[in-house]
Amino acid sequence: MQIKLGTNLTLEPTFTDKSEKYRCKVVDMDDQFIYIDYPIDTVTNKTIVLIEGTQLRATFIEEAKSVYAFPTEVLGRKLGQIPMIRLPYPESSDFMKIQRRNFVRVVSPIDIAVEFGDEKYQFVTDDISAGGVAIIIPFDVKFNANDEVSLIIPLPFNNGEMRYVFTTALVVRIWEKESVKIASLQFTNTDDLDKQQIVRFCFERQLLLRKKGLN
Repeated sequence: MQIKLGTNLTLEPTFTDKSEKYRCKVVDMDDQFIYIDYPIDTVTNKTIVLIEGTQLRATFIEEAKSVYAFPTEVLGRKLGQIPMIRLPYPESSDFMKIQRRNFVRVVSPIDIAVEFGDEKYQFVTDDISAGGVAIIIPFDVKFNANDEVSLIIPLPFNNGEMRYVFTTALVVRIWEKESVKIASLQFTNTDDLDKQQIVRFCFERQLLLRKKGLN
């Protein structure tokens, strides 16, 4: 996978409370860097000035219409016929193919708090995506399929940051996988910011697994 001159990128700030997306184009490149024009906010259509050190998630559509993403960082600016922003040329291992129709789901054990009526439980996830989560049920619980539960999901990020998602979910089914009882939950009241944080978490975990050769 390679970035080509003229590729349209969508940028999303990684470490922010704001849900923002910017569009830009690769206007120059060399062996070490890619250079983009100043990005435009997709909502306000205003030009965005990105400061050096800003961490971003970039996505683009390649010729076969597949969507790819990679982590990147603002390294500085470059003056030319137009003002440009310098980004590192991504390593081949940085590219992640994104499922367009479904949320990317990653296998990741994280603690999760579940509340149903007067009962409070602490479980570990089997996998997670921005659309829902599967949790390991090691003991009998009072909730069943079609019940709604409340969740607190702590998301530990690679930089040591911890974010908490508070949401509700519908219990889709409770089933067994390799003699382990699993509850599949579908989020029902997750705002855009929380979804963005879960997508960011899944992206980081998927990239980490790939670099470790586990995915």
